[in-house]
Amino acid sequence: MSYIHDIRQKIGHALLIGVGAGVIIEKDGKILLQNRADGLGWGIHAGGIDPGETFEEAARRELLEESGLIANYLGLFGAYSGEDSFLTYPNGDKIYFPTIIYVCRDFSGQLQAQKEEVSELRWFDVQEALPTPLFSIHARAIRDFIEKENT
Repeated sequence: MSYIHDIRQKIGHALLIGVGAGVIIEKDGKILLQNRADGLGWGIHAGGIDPGETFEEAARRELLEESGLIANYLGLFGAYSGEDSFLTYPNGDKIYFPTIIYVCRDFSGQLQAQKEEVSELRWFDVQEALPTPLFSIHARAIRDFIEKENT
């Protein structure tokens, strides 16, 4: 069982504070997004940090688990917290999830969606419209990245 699962057994659906790490993958003016299997929209590759794990280790692990890609180099993009870091999952679990976001342009591996969490992986041109809906916790980071890329 995972740490979060163990805590949920004790607190039920009550608000949990978690800490996350995520990766924006960019190549040739496109970003790789995942359509979440839980129906909460399109987001980056991210998830919770396991006890003892660094932000960077968690970001690398989540990227590999969810997309099959290996981050050869990660650059720090930003820290995201505040009102848009609250989420209620479809099952009623509530979480506040500040997240450290990295950018990766140097990666290897073969794209393969993690069936349990990802229904689709797709590249999106940063000059074109974003898919909808965007996963609420990742939306600001995705928009900030695209704004930075387009300036």
